[in-house]
Amino acid sequence: MEADITSQTVGLASSADFSLIKLFVRADIIVKSVIIILIVCSIYSWAIIIEKIKLFKKINISSNEFEEKFWKSKSAESFYNNIPRDIEDPMALVFKASMEAAFKTKSKTQLNERLSNMLQINIEKQMEEIEKSYTFLATVGSTAPFIGLFGTVWGIMNSFQSIAISRNTSLAIVAPGIAEALFATALGLLAAIPSVVAYNKFNSDSKKYLQKLENFSKRFLTII
Repeated sequence: MEADITSQTVGLASSADFSLIKLFVRADIIVKSVIIILIVCSIYSWAIIIEKIKLFKKINISSNEFEEKFWKSKSAESFYNNIPRDIEDPMALVFKASMEAAFKTKSKTQLNERLSNMLQINIEKQMEEIEKSYTFLATVGSTAPFIGLFGTVWGIMNSFQSIAISRNTSLAIVAPGIAEALFATALGLLAAIPSVVAYNKFNSDSKKYLQKLENFSKRFLTII
């Protein structure tokens, strides 16, 4: 009897495959669901990260060019008339929308107050567009480790159940379930860490760009 158990244990140990694909295939539906959710979250997070990196690189260059051209122009009105209709730079859009509001203001006494309000509204509108998807990054960063931990706990519970059924405490019996459990934890961290780092980085970049827009709006108000 002992020889049979020993040979069975050796067979299980030798046939055990701990590749990522096999870990996923062997997992039950709960652990599989956790793994799929974490993989999807990680892929979408990286898509947002890449998109935001490109966005900040683009708007920093375009805003610097816009400011340079604006301060070299003869007047705000002539510069407004020469702005392309399809311009996408946030600072240019703030200026464009504010100038349109200024043209609609009939009373000169109300111009400064109305323009100041419109600049603030337009800045907030552009920042909302820039900061879109930040909530997803923050959510993944804070919840992914716990989702992975749930998969880990479930996998370990399955391992203990395997021990109870087989009445065998051999490592070959519990190793696959534990490996699946740890795989879920690893995926949780893999999804969370880049999301947290990216959220903090982009949040800092947003504050810097907001300051740039506010500085432009203050200087713009002085010449109006």
